[in-house]
Amino acid sequence: MELPRIVRVKQTFPDRSLRDVAGAVLAELNASPFASRVKPNGRVAIGVGSRGITNIALIAKSVVEFWQSAGCQPFIFPAMGSHGAATAAGQADVLAHYGITESTMGCPVVSQLEVVSLGKDANGIEAFLDKEAFNADGVMLVGRVKWHTDFEGKIESGLFKMMAIGLGKFAGAQRYHTYAYRLGLEHVIRSVGRQVLASGKILGGMAILEDAHHKTAQVAAVAVENMEAREEELLELTKSWMGRVPFDLDILMIDEIGKNISGAGMDTKVSNRGVNGEYNPWPGPKFQRIFMRDLSSLSYGNAVGLGMADVIHDRLLGKVDWNPTSINSLTASSPSAVKIPLHYGSDLVCLQKFWPTVGKLDPKDVTLGWIKNTLQLSPLALSENMLPLIKERPDLEILGEPEAFELDAAGNFRTTLFAPGYGTSSH
Repeated sequence: MELPRIVRVKQTFPDRSLRDVAGAVLAELNASPFASRVKPNGRVAIGVGSRGITNIALIAKSVVEFWQSAGCQPFIFPAMGSHGAATAAGQADVLAHYGITESTMGCPVVSQLEVVSLGKDANGIEAFLDKEAFNADGVMLVGRVKWHTDFEGKIESGLFKMMAIGLGKFAGAQRYHTYAYRLGLEHVIRSVGRQVLASGKILGGMAILEDAHHKTAQVAAVAVENMEAREEELLELTKSWMGRVPFDLDILMIDEIGKNISGAGMDTKVSNRGVNGEYNPWPGPKFQRIFMRDLSSLSYGNAVGLGMADVIHDRLLGKVDWNPTSINSLTASSPSAVKIPLHYGSDLVCLQKFWPTVGKLDPKDVTLGWIKNTLQLSPLALSENMLPLIKERPDLEILGEPEAFELDAAGNFRTTLFAPGYGTSSH
């Protein structure tokens, strides 16, 4: 296969970013009833997860400052199930890499794995809560509301999921995913979330919504009284902002996957894959083959999601730490998501092996797309044969003339997607 020339393209998504994120957080919290529900000098546990949320340190710091101004003693704890290799030190390290430490937050960061039982729901599922959070005078959640990578529903990933899976630490995450295999994850998230709310320990949540550029677009203080209904509204809104690859493709090339990018390593609703091996199960652009090139350094060796590729580069395989990868996969009841695909030692060979599998005899007809990861969808590169389609789209801007891939002696790309002059500011 002679590699096609590529065209760099900028996608135009509406910019919904907040000008003053910290101010918006404080305005929401000051208008909420949260402070009145904690006694003076009370301890407030603030749960923060493991996702790569834009401005998460700034938002968490603003929440801490709100509680301090209310005369309370806040502390932060990791609410992240089995992530960080399901160890207390690993979960604290995940938060530290997002800039959340005792020194930056101005309050303690308490990471441990002991939990307290909150009883069983109607399905017989036992709910759990981090022991230190349970011993506090109230618990507040800080998390992003977005679509989930494994299923479609009215509540997917957000505050309810954080209550159901994050607050229960490794013990809870294991049980909930086991029940979800039979009952469905949305059902378990709702049922366990209601059980956690019934404990009376939850004060409310700070919901974070991001636009297609993954900039903070909205923050909302969500009270426990209407948390379920409010989260449904917020999810519907953020889904309407979703960024996508602009076309169906024969081959989608992804520079990196990782837990900092998505819980499944890549956003399955962008890459259109299912964690159990399904091809193109979601609405939107469809991709016949996926080539993964590398693992993000911020994923700590956790390569969950590599099994959804058709081919991977050896460099990705060489960075896998099978301990956190297997723990995460088994906890989530999705072992197929870590199966090892075919893998080769060069970018050229990976593409040459797979272009004949897309049903086209002439390589010049194969359509190729290239993205940094499933969070960063602009700029992207598309094969030159797609120029007529690109020119029809007012939301796409061509950045320069078509160019050939530059290869080194080993057959790996010298060409990079985010080359000097193109930048990443627009994501």
